[in-house]
Amino acid sequence: MTFSRETPPNMQDYEKEYREFSLCVPETFSFPLDIFDKWGERIALFWTDGSREEKFSFNELRGLSSKGAGALKKMGVGRGDKVLVMLPNIPKWWELMLALMRVGAIPIPATTLLTAKDIEYRLSATNIKAVITTDEDAGKVEGAINAFFSSRTGNIPLLVIIGERHGWHNYTRERDKASAFEGERALSNEPAMIYFTSGTTGPPKIVLHTQASYPLAHLITGRFWLDLRPGDLHWNISDTGWAKAAWSSLFGPWHMGATVFSFYKRGKFDPSLTIETMERYPITTFCGPPTAYRMMVKEMPASRFAFQTLSHFVAAGEPLNKEIIQTWRARTGMYVYDGYGQTETVNVLGNFKCLPVKPGSMGMPVPGFVVDVVDEYGQVVSPGIEGEIAIKVSPERPVGLFREYLGNPEATKRTLKGEWYVTGDRAYKDDEGYFWFVGRADDIILTSGYRIGPFEVESVLIEHPAVKESAVVASPDEIRGEIIKAFIVLTRGYQPSEALVKELQEFVKKHTAPYKYPRKIEFTDELPKTISGKIKRKELKLREFGKS
Repeated sequence: MTFSRETPPNMQDYEKEYREFSLCVPETFSFPLDIFDKWGERIALFWTDGSREEKFSFNELRGLSSKGAGALKKMGVGRGDKVLVMLPNIPKWWELMLALMRVGAIPIPATTLLTAKDIEYRLSATNIKAVITTDEDAGKVEGAINAFFSSRTGNIPLLVIIGERHGWHNYTRERDKASAFEGERALSNEPAMIYFTSGTTGPPKIVLHTQASYPLAHLITGRFWLDLRPGDLHWNISDTGWAKAAWSSLFGPWHMGATVFSFYKRGKFDPSLTIETMERYPITTFCGPPTAYRMMVKEMPASRFAFQTLSHFVAAGEPLNKEIIQTWRARTGMYVYDGYGQTETVNVLGNFKCLPVKPGSMGMPVPGFVVDVVDEYGQVVSPGIEGEIAIKVSPERPVGLFREYLGNPEATKRTLKGEWYVTGDRAYKDDEGYFWFVGRADDIILTSGYRIGPFEVESVLIEHPAVKESAVVASPDEIRGEIIKAFIVLTRGYQPSEALVKELQEFVKKHTAPYKYPRKIEFTDELPKTISGKIKRKELKLREFGKS
Protein backbone atom coordinates (compact mmCIF):
# COMPACT_ATOMS: atom_id res chain seq x y z
CA MET A 1 0.00 0.00 0.00
CA THR A 2 2.92 2.35 -0.60
CA PHE A 3 1.08 4.29 -3.28
CA SER A 4 2.34 7.19 -5.32
CA ARG A 5 1.39 10.41 -3.58
CA GLU A 6 -0.48 11.37 -6.71
CA THR A 7 -2.62 8.23 -6.57
CA PRO A 8 -6.29 9.24 -6.41
CA PRO A 9 -8.50 7.76 -3.70
CA ASN A 10 -9.26 4.14 -4.51
CA MET A 11 -11.00 1.89 -2.00
CA GLN A 12 -10.08 -1.22 -3.96
CA ASP A 13 -6.34 -0.68 -3.38
CA TYR A 14 -6.88 -0.46 0.38
CA GLU A 15 -9.08 -3.54 0.48
CA LYS A 16 -6.56 -5.61 -1.48
CA GLU A 17 -3.65 -4.60 0.75
CA TYR A 18 -5.70 -5.09 3.92
CA ARG A 19 -6.74 -8.55 2.80
CA GLU A 20 -3.32 -9.73 1.65
CA PHE A 21 -0.89 -8.10 4.08
CA SER A 22 0.81 -10.12 6.80
CA LEU A 23 3.90 -9.33 8.84
CA CYS A 24 6.32 -12.24 8.98
CA VAL A 25 7.95 -12.60 12.38
CA PRO A 26 11.35 -14.34 12.31
CA GLU A 27 12.51 -16.49 15.19
CA THR A 28 15.24 -13.96 16.02
CA PHE A 29 15.44 -10.26 15.24
CA SER A 30 17.66 -7.22 15.66
CA PHE A 31 16.47 -3.84 14.41
CA PRO A 32 20.03 -2.54 13.87
CA LEU A 33 21.30 -5.69 12.13
CA ASP A 34 18.20 -6.60 10.12
CA ILE A 35 16.77 -3.17 9.25
CA PHE A 36 18.98 -0.18 10.01
CA ASP A 37 22.38 -1.37 8.78
CA LYS A 38 21.14 -2.40 5.34
CA TRP A 39 20.52 1.19 4.18
CA GLY A 40 24.23 1.98 3.79
CA GLU A 41 25.23 5.44 2.58
CA ARG A 42 21.76 6.98 2.57
CA ILE A 43 21.27 9.81 5.07
CA ALA A 44 19.67 8.49 8.27
CA LEU A 45 19.56 11.66 10.39
CA PHE A 46 19.50 15.36 9.53
CA TRP A 47 19.85 17.34 12.77
CA THR A 48 19.90 21.08 13.28
CA ASP A 49 19.41 23.66 15.98
CA GLY A 50 18.78 26.40 13.45
CA SER A 51 22.40 27.46 13.20
CA ARG A 52 24.41 24.23 13.16
CA GLU A 53 23.59 21.30 10.90
CA GLU A 54 24.77 17.70 11.19
CA LYS A 55 24.02 14.86 8.81
CA PHE A 56 24.68 11.19 9.54
CA SER A 57 24.46 8.38 7.01
CA PHE A 58 23.19 4.98 8.08
CA ASN A 59 26.77 3.74 7.84
CA GLU A 60 28.07 6.58 10.03
CA LEU A 61 25.47 5.91 12.72
CA ARG A 62 26.19 2.21 12.38
CA GLY A 63 29.83 2.86 13.20
CA LEU A 64 29.11 5.26 16.07
CA SER A 65 26.43 3.08 17.65
CA SER A 66 28.60 -0.04 17.32
CA LYS A 67 31.39 1.74 19.18
CA GLY A 68 28.82 2.94 21.68
CA ALA A 69 27.60 -0.64 22.14
CA GLY A 70 31.16 -1.72 22.82
CA ALA A 71 31.51 1.02 25.42
CA LEU A 72 28.24 0.07 27.12
CA LYS A 73 29.26 -3.58 27.28
CA LYS A 74 32.59 -2.58 28.87
CA MET A 75 30.71 -0.49 31.46
CA GLY A 76 28.62 -3.55 32.34
CA VAL A 77 25.40 -3.01 30.40
CA GLY A 78 24.22 -6.22 28.78
CA ARG A 79 21.33 -8.20 27.41
CA GLY A 80 18.09 -7.71 29.31
CA ASP A 81 19.36 -4.75 31.38
CA LYS A 82 16.90 -1.86 31.74
CA VAL A 83 18.36 1.54 30.91
CA LEU A 84 16.62 4.88 31.52
CA VAL A 85 17.41 7.19 28.58
CA MET A 86 16.58 10.79 29.47
CA LEU A 87 17.94 12.85 26.59
CA PRO A 88 16.58 15.70 24.45
CA ASN A 89 16.47 15.38 20.66
CA ILE A 90 20.21 15.53 20.14
CA PRO A 91 22.05 13.10 17.83
CA LYS A 92 23.31 11.10 20.82
CA TRP A 93 19.72 9.96 21.50
CA TRP A 94 19.49 8.11 18.19
CA GLU A 95 23.05 6.80 18.54
CA LEU A 96 22.41 5.46 22.04
CA MET A 97 19.06 3.91 21.22
CA LEU A 98 20.80 1.93 18.46
CA ALA A 99 23.72 1.09 20.75
CA LEU A 100 21.41 -0.23 23.46
CA MET A 101 19.55 -2.35 20.93
CA ARG A 102 22.86 -3.77 19.71
CA VAL A 103 23.81 -5.01 23.20
CA GLY A 104 20.28 -6.33 23.79
CA ALA A 105 19.51 -3.91 26.62
CA ILE A 106 15.97 -2.59 27.20
CA PRO A 107 15.76 1.20 26.70
CA ILE A 108 13.28 3.14 28.83
CA PRO A 109 12.94 6.48 26.99
CA ALA A 110 12.01 9.36 29.31
CA THR A 111 11.27 13.02 28.76
CA THR A 112 13.73 15.55 30.16
CA LEU A 113 10.71 17.21 31.80
CA LEU A 114 10.69 14.52 34.49
CA THR A 115 11.38 15.73 38.01
CA ALA A 116 13.49 13.96 40.62
CA LYS A 117 10.27 12.55 42.08
CA ASP A 118 9.24 11.10 38.70
CA ILE A 119 12.67 9.49 38.32
CA GLU A 120 12.50 8.11 41.84
CA TYR A 121 9.22 6.38 40.98
CA ARG A 122 10.84 4.74 37.96
CA LEU A 123 13.68 3.50 40.14
CA SER A 124 11.17 1.99 42.56
CA ALA A 125 8.96 0.47 39.85
CA THR A 126 11.57 -1.59 38.04
CA ASN A 127 15.19 -2.61 38.34
CA ILE A 128 17.12 0.00 36.36
CA LYS A 129 20.70 -0.95 35.55
CA ALA A 130 21.84 2.42 34.14
CA VAL A 131 20.70 6.00 33.59
CA ILE A 132 21.85 8.06 30.61
CA THR A 133 21.34 11.84 30.57
CA THR A 134 23.06 15.18 29.97
CA ASP A 135 24.82 17.40 32.50
CA GLU A 136 21.75 19.67 32.36
CA ASP A 137 19.54 16.98 33.93
CA ALA A 138 22.09 15.02 35.96
CA GLY A 139 21.23 16.85 39.18
CA LYS A 140 17.65 15.53 39.08
CA VAL A 141 18.93 11.99 38.63
CA GLU A 142 21.31 12.32 41.58
CA GLY A 143 18.51 13.75 43.70
CA ALA A 144 16.24 10.82 42.84
CA ILE A 145 18.97 8.26 43.56
CA ASN A 146 19.83 9.87 46.89
CA ALA A 147 16.17 9.93 47.92
CA PHE A 148 15.49 6.38 46.78
CA PHE A 149 18.53 4.76 48.35
CA SER A 150 18.40 6.76 51.58
CA SER A 151 16.03 4.15 53.02
CA ARG A 152 16.90 1.14 50.87
CA THR A 153 19.81 -1.06 50.01
CA GLY A 154 20.69 -2.23 46.53
CA ASN A 155 22.88 -1.53 43.55
CA ILE A 156 22.98 2.11 42.54
CA PRO A 157 22.46 2.44 38.76
CA LEU A 158 25.40 3.00 36.49
CA LEU A 159 25.51 6.71 35.61
CA VAL A 160 26.36 7.69 32.03
CA ILE A 161 26.48 11.30 30.93
CA ILE A 162 26.68 13.26 27.71
CA GLY A 163 29.12 15.78 29.10
CA GLU A 164 31.37 15.81 32.14
CA ARG A 165 30.43 15.26 35.79
CA HIS A 166 32.17 13.75 38.78
CA GLY A 167 31.13 10.17 39.43
CA TRP A 168 29.62 9.68 35.96
CA HIS A 169 30.93 7.82 32.92
CA ASN A 170 31.63 10.21 30.05
CA TYR A 171 29.87 8.45 27.18
CA THR A 172 31.72 10.11 24.32
CA ARG A 173 35.13 9.43 25.82
CA GLU A 174 34.25 5.81 26.61
CA ARG A 175 32.83 5.30 23.12
CA ASP A 176 35.85 6.73 21.34
CA LYS A 177 38.25 4.29 22.99
CA ALA A 178 35.97 1.22 22.79
CA SER A 179 36.05 -1.66 20.34
CA ALA A 180 33.03 -1.87 18.05
CA PHE A 181 30.25 -4.36 18.80
CA GLU A 182 27.70 -4.61 16.00
CA GLY A 183 25.31 -6.67 18.06
CA GLU A 184 23.46 -9.95 18.14
CA ARG A 185 19.92 -11.03 17.48
CA ALA A 186 17.41 -11.80 20.21
CA LEU A 187 14.34 -13.99 20.17
CA SER A 188 11.46 -12.02 18.68
CA ASN A 189 9.39 -12.43 21.85
CA GLU A 190 12.15 -11.09 24.13
CA PRO A 191 11.70 -7.67 25.78
CA ALA A 192 12.84 -4.74 23.64
CA MET A 193 11.49 -1.47 25.10
CA ILE A 194 9.63 -0.11 28.10
CA TYR A 195 7.46 2.99 28.35
CA PHE A 196 5.77 4.42 31.43
CA THR A 197 2.25 5.50 30.51
CA SER A 198 -0.17 7.48 32.67
CA GLY A 199 -3.21 5.94 34.31
CA THR A 200 -6.25 7.35 36.09
CA THR A 201 -6.39 5.25 39.24
CA GLY A 202 -2.73 4.89 40.07
CA PRO A 203 0.79 5.77 39.05
CA PRO A 204 2.02 5.23 35.48
CA LYS A 205 1.81 1.68 34.14
CA ILE A 206 4.88 0.01 32.67
CA VAL A 207 4.28 -0.96 29.04
CA LEU A 208 6.58 -3.77 27.90
CA HIS A 209 7.16 -4.28 24.17
CA THR A 210 8.95 -7.19 22.55
CA GLN A 211 11.43 -7.20 19.68
CA ALA A 212 8.51 -7.96 17.37
CA SER A 213 5.83 -5.66 18.80
CA TYR A 214 7.69 -2.35 18.40
CA PRO A 215 11.05 -2.48 16.54
CA LEU A 216 9.65 -4.88 13.93
CA ALA A 217 5.95 -3.96 13.80
CA HIS A 218 6.50 -0.24 13.27
CA LEU A 219 7.06 -1.22 9.65
CA ILE A 220 3.26 -0.91 9.61
CA THR A 221 3.44 2.69 10.86
CA GLY A 222 6.13 3.76 8.43
CA ARG A 223 4.76 2.02 5.37
CA PHE A 224 1.05 2.70 5.58
CA TRP A 225 0.23 5.77 7.66
CA LEU A 226 3.46 7.78 7.33
CA ASP A 227 3.61 6.70 3.68
CA LEU A 228 7.41 6.92 3.63
CA ARG A 229 10.00 5.74 1.16
CA PRO A 230 13.79 6.11 0.66
CA GLY A 231 14.75 9.72 0.04
CA ASP A 232 11.97 11.26 2.12
CA LEU A 233 12.90 13.74 4.87
CA HIS A 234 10.49 13.14 7.75
CA TRP A 235 10.00 15.55 10.65
CA ASN A 236 8.21 14.42 13.79
CA ILE A 237 8.08 17.04 16.56
CA SER A 238 7.50 14.59 19.42
CA ASP A 239 9.66 14.67 22.54
CA THR A 240 12.11 11.75 22.55
CA GLY A 241 10.57 10.53 25.82
CA TRP A 242 7.19 9.73 24.31
CA ALA A 243 6.25 6.54 22.46
CA LYS A 244 5.40 8.74 19.46
CA ALA A 245 9.15 9.20 18.97
CA ALA A 246 9.52 5.43 18.55
CA TRP A 247 6.66 5.51 16.04
CA SER A 248 7.78 8.41 13.93
CA SER A 249 11.34 9.43 14.81
CA LEU A 250 12.96 6.03 14.99
CA PHE A 251 11.43 2.77 13.77
CA GLY A 252 8.81 3.93 11.24
CA PRO A 253 11.08 6.12 9.09
CA TRP A 254 14.13 3.86 9.25
CA HIS A 255 12.15 0.78 8.25
CA MET A 256 11.48 2.64 5.00
CA GLY A 257 14.99 4.03 4.49
CA ALA A 258 13.75 7.60 5.01
CA THR A 259 15.77 10.36 6.67
CA VAL A 260 14.74 11.55 10.13
CA PHE A 261 14.79 15.34 10.46
CA SER A 262 15.24 16.86 13.90
CA PHE A 263 15.13 20.48 14.99
CA TYR A 264 16.58 20.93 18.46
CA LYS A 265 14.98 23.61 20.58
CA ARG A 266 14.24 23.53 24.28
CA GLY A 267 11.12 25.29 25.45
CA LYS A 268 7.56 25.64 24.29
CA PHE A 269 6.30 24.85 20.82
CA ASP A 270 6.73 27.82 18.49
CA PRO A 271 4.25 27.70 15.57
CA SER A 272 5.95 30.49 13.58
CA LEU A 273 9.36 28.85 13.90
CA THR A 274 7.88 25.50 12.86
CA ILE A 275 6.37 26.98 9.69
CA GLU A 276 9.65 28.78 8.98
CA THR A 277 11.55 25.51 9.38
CA MET A 278 9.19 23.74 6.99
CA GLU A 279 9.95 26.40 4.40
CA ARG A 280 13.71 26.49 5.04
CA TYR A 281 14.50 22.77 4.86
CA PRO A 282 13.52 20.19 2.19
CA ILE A 283 11.12 18.34 4.52
CA THR A 284 8.71 16.06 2.67
CA THR A 285 6.54 14.64 5.47
CA PHE A 286 5.50 16.09 8.82
CA CYS A 287 4.01 14.55 11.97
CA GLY A 288 2.67 16.56 14.89
CA PRO A 289 -0.11 16.60 17.46
CA PRO A 290 -3.39 18.38 16.65
CA THR A 291 -2.40 21.17 19.05
CA ALA A 292 0.51 22.04 16.76
CA TYR A 293 -1.80 22.26 13.74
CA ARG A 294 -4.26 24.43 15.65
CA MET A 295 -1.51 26.85 16.58
CA MET A 296 0.09 26.89 13.12
CA VAL A 297 -3.22 27.60 11.38
CA LYS A 298 -3.47 30.82 13.38
CA GLU A 299 -0.06 31.89 12.10
CA MET A 300 -0.80 31.27 8.42
CA PRO A 301 -2.20 33.89 6.07
CA ALA A 302 -5.86 33.42 5.18
CA SER A 303 -4.90 33.11 1.53
CA ARG A 304 -3.42 29.94 0.03
CA PHE A 305 -0.09 28.97 1.63
CA ALA A 306 2.19 26.70 -0.40
CA PHE A 307 4.96 24.53 1.01
CA GLN A 308 7.62 23.80 -1.60
CA THR A 309 8.59 20.24 -0.64
CA LEU A 310 6.03 19.02 1.91
CA SER A 311 3.50 16.60 0.51
CA HIS A 312 2.16 14.57 3.45
CA PHE A 313 0.93 15.68 6.89
CA VAL A 314 -0.13 13.34 9.69
CA ALA A 315 -1.39 13.90 13.23
CA ALA A 316 -1.78 11.71 16.30
CA GLY A 317 -1.75 11.92 20.08
CA GLU A 318 -5.22 13.36 20.62
CA PRO A 319 -8.42 13.78 18.58
CA LEU A 320 -8.13 16.00 15.50
CA ASN A 321 -11.30 17.97 14.90
CA LYS A 322 -12.64 18.35 11.39
CA GLU A 323 -12.48 22.16 11.46
CA ILE A 324 -8.68 22.07 11.63
CA ILE A 325 -8.45 19.53 8.82
CA GLN A 326 -10.73 21.65 6.65
CA THR A 327 -8.88 24.87 7.45
CA TRP A 328 -5.49 23.26 6.81
CA ARG A 329 -6.79 21.95 3.50
CA ALA A 330 -8.08 25.42 2.57
CA ARG A 331 -4.79 27.10 3.49
CA THR A 332 -2.28 24.56 2.11
CA GLY A 333 -4.22 22.49 -0.40
CA MET A 334 -3.41 19.32 1.56
CA TYR A 335 -5.16 17.18 4.15
CA VAL A 336 -3.88 16.28 7.57
CA TYR A 337 -4.14 12.49 7.82
CA ASP A 338 -5.23 11.60 11.34
CA GLY A 339 -3.98 8.37 12.91
CA TYR A 340 -4.72 6.44 16.06
CA GLY A 341 -2.80 4.11 18.33
CA GLN A 342 -1.50 3.89 21.87
CA THR A 343 1.76 3.47 23.74
CA GLU A 344 0.66 -0.17 23.83
CA THR A 345 0.37 -0.43 20.03
CA VAL A 346 1.74 0.69 16.72
CA ASN A 347 -0.56 2.65 14.39
CA VAL A 348 -3.87 0.73 14.24
CA LEU A 349 -6.33 3.18 12.65
CA GLY A 350 -5.55 5.82 10.09
CA ASN A 351 -6.46 7.94 7.14
CA PHE A 352 -4.52 6.84 4.07
CA LYS A 353 -3.68 8.44 0.75
CA CYS A 354 -5.54 5.69 -1.10
CA LEU A 355 -8.84 6.47 0.65
CA PRO A 356 -11.17 9.47 0.59
CA VAL A 357 -10.66 11.61 3.67
CA LYS A 358 -13.65 12.19 5.91
CA PRO A 359 -12.54 15.20 8.00
CA GLY A 360 -12.83 14.37 11.69
CA SER A 361 -12.74 10.61 11.20
CA MET A 362 -10.04 8.40 12.72
CA GLY A 363 -9.92 6.53 9.44
CA MET A 364 -9.93 2.77 8.96
CA PRO A 365 -7.97 -0.21 10.34
CA VAL A 366 -4.34 -0.56 9.35
CA PRO A 367 -3.36 -3.78 7.54
CA GLY A 368 -2.31 -6.34 10.13
CA PHE A 369 -5.06 -5.43 12.61
CA VAL A 370 -8.70 -6.40 12.99
CA VAL A 371 -10.27 -3.41 14.76
CA ASP A 372 -13.91 -2.95 15.69
CA VAL A 373 -16.26 -1.34 18.20
CA VAL A 374 -17.56 -3.56 21.01
CA ASP A 375 -20.00 -3.26 23.88
CA GLU A 376 -19.33 -3.93 27.57
CA TYR A 377 -19.61 -7.69 26.94
CA GLY A 378 -17.09 -7.72 24.10
CA GLN A 379 -19.74 -8.05 21.38
CA VAL A 380 -19.36 -6.10 18.13
CA VAL A 381 -21.97 -3.35 17.83
CA SER A 382 -23.72 -2.14 14.69
CA PRO A 383 -22.61 0.94 12.71
CA GLY A 384 -23.64 4.15 14.41
CA ILE A 385 -23.65 2.58 17.88
CA GLU A 386 -21.08 3.88 20.34
CA GLY A 387 -18.77 1.40 22.04
CA GLU A 388 -15.16 0.76 22.90
CA ILE A 389 -12.42 0.56 20.26
CA ALA A 390 -11.11 -3.00 20.34
CA ILE A 391 -8.38 -5.00 18.63
CA LYS A 392 -8.93 -8.69 17.96
CA VAL A 393 -6.37 -10.90 19.72
CA SER A 394 -7.91 -14.32 19.08
CA PRO A 395 -7.28 -16.68 17.42
CA GLU A 396 -4.10 -14.76 16.56
CA ARG A 397 -2.61 -11.85 18.49
CA PRO A 398 -1.45 -9.05 16.13
CA VAL A 399 2.28 -8.41 16.05
CA GLY A 400 2.17 -4.72 16.98
CA LEU A 401 0.55 -5.12 20.40
CA PHE A 402 2.48 -4.87 23.68
CA ARG A 403 3.17 -7.96 25.75
CA GLU A 404 2.08 -6.82 29.22
CA TYR A 405 2.02 -4.17 31.90
CA LEU A 406 5.17 -5.20 33.70
CA GLY A 407 4.54 -6.25 37.28
CA ASN A 408 0.79 -5.65 36.96
CA PRO A 409 -0.97 -8.79 35.69
CA GLU A 410 -4.36 -7.53 36.86
CA ALA A 411 -4.09 -4.40 34.71
CA THR A 412 -3.03 -6.54 31.76
CA LYS A 413 -5.99 -8.84 32.31
CA ARG A 414 -8.42 -5.90 32.41
CA THR A 415 -7.52 -5.01 28.82
CA LEU A 416 -9.15 -8.21 27.57
CA LYS A 417 -12.83 -8.81 26.82
CA GLY A 418 -13.25 -12.21 25.26
CA GLU A 419 -11.34 -12.24 21.99
CA TRP A 420 -10.67 -8.49 22.09
CA TYR A 421 -8.05 -6.14 23.52
CA VAL A 422 -10.00 -3.05 24.57
CA THR A 423 -8.27 0.29 24.29
CA GLY A 424 -10.27 2.35 26.78
CA ASP A 425 -11.30 4.77 24.01
CA ARG A 426 -14.84 5.06 22.72
CA ALA A 427 -15.98 5.51 19.14
CA TYR A 428 -18.54 4.41 16.56
CA LYS A 429 -18.21 3.20 12.97
CA ASP A 430 -20.17 4.54 10.05
CA ASP A 431 -21.66 2.42 7.28
CA GLU A 432 -18.46 2.61 5.22
CA GLY A 433 -16.23 1.37 8.06
CA TYR A 434 -14.71 4.71 9.11
CA PHE A 435 -14.18 5.18 12.86
CA TRP A 436 -15.31 8.31 14.68
CA PHE A 437 -13.86 9.20 18.07
CA VAL A 438 -16.29 9.91 20.92
CA GLY A 439 -14.16 10.10 24.06
CA ARG A 440 -12.05 8.20 26.51
CA ALA A 441 -13.59 5.53 28.64
CA ASP A 442 -11.33 6.61 31.48
CA ASP A 443 -10.30 10.05 32.65
CA ILE A 444 -6.97 10.42 30.86
CA ILE A 445 -6.31 14.01 29.82
CA LEU A 446 -4.70 14.66 26.43
CA THR A 447 -3.32 18.17 26.30
CA SER A 448 -0.92 19.43 23.63
CA GLY A 449 -0.03 15.82 22.83
CA TYR A 450 0.79 14.94 26.47
CA ARG A 451 -1.04 12.06 28.11
CA ILE A 452 -1.69 12.84 31.77
CA GLY A 453 -3.41 10.83 34.46
CA PRO A 454 -5.43 12.81 37.06
CA PHE A 455 -3.98 10.69 39.85
CA GLU A 456 -0.49 12.06 39.20
CA VAL A 457 -1.62 15.68 39.56
CA GLU A 458 -3.92 14.97 42.51
CA SER A 459 -1.08 13.19 44.30
CA VAL A 460 1.01 16.36 44.15
CA LEU A 461 -1.82 18.73 45.08
CA ILE A 462 -2.68 16.78 48.21
CA GLU A 463 0.84 17.44 49.51
CA HIS A 464 0.08 21.16 49.74
CA PRO A 465 -1.29 22.13 53.18
CA ALA A 466 -4.14 24.13 51.64
CA VAL A 467 -5.58 21.13 49.79
CA LYS A 468 -8.01 18.88 51.62
CA GLU A 469 -8.93 16.91 48.51
CA SER A 470 -8.98 17.47 44.77
CA ALA A 471 -10.29 16.09 41.50
CA VAL A 472 -8.48 16.69 38.24
CA VAL A 473 -10.28 16.53 34.88
CA ALA A 474 -9.99 17.73 31.31
CA SER A 475 -11.41 21.10 30.37
CA PRO A 476 -11.95 22.24 26.76
CA ASP A 477 -9.44 24.63 25.20
CA GLU A 478 -9.43 26.12 21.71
CA ILE A 479 -5.68 25.73 21.18
CA ARG A 480 -4.66 22.66 23.20
CA GLY A 481 -7.85 20.68 22.74
CA GLU A 482 -7.94 19.95 26.46
CA ILE A 483 -6.24 21.48 29.48
CA ILE A 484 -5.95 20.32 33.07
CA LYS A 485 -8.45 21.66 35.56
CA ALA A 486 -8.39 20.98 39.28
CA PHE A 487 -11.43 21.16 41.55
CA ILE A 488 -10.11 21.73 45.06
CA VAL A 489 -11.63 21.51 48.51
CA LEU A 490 -9.58 23.67 50.88
CA THR A 491 -8.51 22.76 54.38
CA ARG A 492 -9.77 24.87 57.28
CA GLY A 493 -8.03 28.21 57.54
CA TYR A 494 -7.50 28.75 53.82
CA GLN A 495 -9.62 30.99 51.60
CA PRO A 496 -9.94 31.00 47.79
CA SER A 497 -7.86 33.67 46.08
CA GLU A 498 -5.95 34.32 42.87
CA ALA A 499 -2.76 34.29 44.91
CA LEU A 500 -3.53 30.78 46.13
CA VAL A 501 -4.30 29.64 42.57
CA LYS A 502 -0.85 30.79 41.45
CA GLU A 503 0.78 29.24 44.51
CA LEU A 504 -0.81 25.86 43.83
CA GLN A 505 0.13 25.98 40.15
CA GLU A 506 3.75 26.73 41.00
CA PHE A 507 3.70 23.97 43.63
CA VAL A 508 2.67 21.40 41.02
CA LYS A 509 5.27 22.66 38.55
CA LYS A 510 7.95 22.27 41.21
CA HIS A 511 6.98 18.76 42.32
CA THR A 512 6.23 17.07 39.02
CA ALA A 513 6.82 17.63 35.31
CA PRO A 514 5.75 21.25 34.57
CA TYR A 515 3.33 20.30 31.76
CA LYS A 516 1.14 18.60 34.37
CA TYR A 517 0.15 21.73 36.25
CA PRO A 518 -3.56 22.70 36.27
CA ARG A 519 -4.14 25.72 34.06
CA LYS A 520 -7.55 26.15 35.69
CA ILE A 521 -8.40 25.81 39.38
CA GLU A 522 -11.86 26.00 40.85
CA PHE A 523 -12.42 25.96 44.60
CA THR A 524 -15.47 24.07 45.79
CA ASP A 525 -17.05 23.11 49.12
CA GLU A 526 -17.34 19.45 48.16
CA LEU A 527 -16.70 17.01 45.31
CA PRO A 528 -19.38 14.76 43.76
CA LYS A 529 -18.91 11.19 44.96
CA THR A 530 -20.40 7.74 44.60
CA ILE A 531 -22.02 5.94 47.54
CA SER A 532 -18.73 4.15 48.14
CA GLY A 533 -16.91 7.47 48.35
CA LYS A 534 -15.21 7.52 44.94
CA ILE A 535 -14.93 10.91 43.27
CA LYS A 536 -17.11 11.14 40.17
CA ARG A 537 -14.62 12.76 37.81
CA LYS A 538 -16.85 12.04 34.84
CA GLU A 539 -19.56 14.28 36.28
CA LEU A 540 -17.08 17.13 36.68
CA LYS A 541 -15.73 16.62 33.17
CA LEU A 542 -19.22 16.63 31.65
CA ARG A 543 -19.92 19.85 33.50
CA GLU A 544 -16.79 21.39 31.96
CA PHE A 545 -17.57 20.35 28.42
CA GLY A 546 -21.21 21.30 28.88
CA LYS A 547 -20.06 24.87 29.51
CA SER A 548 -18.33 24.91 26.14
